[in-house]
Amino acid sequence: MTPRALSTLVLAAVLTASCSLVASPKDRHSAPDPATGPASGSASPSALGQTFEEDVELARTLTERYWQQTFQAAGRTYRPLSKFEAYSGQDGPDCGGQPAVPENAFYCPVGHFVAYDAQWMRSLYEEKGDGAVYVIIPHELGHAVQAQLMSDFSLNINRELQADCYAGGALKGLIDAGQLEAESGDDEELLANLAAAGDPTDAWWREDAHGTPAERQQSFAKGYNNGVNTC
Repeated sequence: MTPRALSTLVLAAVLTASCSLVASPKDRHSAPDPATGPASGSASPSALGQTFEEDVELARTLTERYWQQTFQAAGRTYRPLSKFEAYSGQDGPDCGGQPAVPENAFYCPVGHFVAYDAQWMRSLYEEKGDGAVYVIIPHELGHAVQAQLMSDFSLNINRELQADCYAGGALKGLIDAGQLEAESGDDEELLANLAAAGDPTDAWWREDAHGTPAERQQSFAKGYNNGVNTC
């Protein structure tokens, strides 16, 4: 996944097809201000997206920029994250008294921040490609959007699937705006990462339910193909 001036349609076609498939990402890294882009003297957008660290920064910065513009178009004000924090294993920040756990990424409404186990995310990046970063980070930012919209859910699975939908919609919005290009193989990476993050059983009533692989792929595809307003 790289920043480019022109996007392809391969991803859209595959994600549309994924809706007929019958098949949880468990989130101190600084990034440019999402509203202004890279700081003076930092790498240009065309130089980003070549390493794990650059993809993480790009995914956070561009996704927040997308949501700022989307909120503004709706007459609202998006509040950027207070921090975006990498941690290792057990040393992550707590959230409302709940400790961070290894191999996880999460949005914390108490403090309005996202944190992620960097070693875990890097291992996914190396094993499953940069699609891991472009699924996990936009998903967690989807939860930040839910908090700002004061969305309410009776079941956790609905919260998680909407965040997947928001992630797909934000990614497509960035591609349509020419800020990202879907390269060959990105579609498979995204779907593989969503499948790997799916629940092993359809226990939709559980407090930690995120959705089956098929449900997560379908929710992401819904946002990607139809936009965040359909989520």
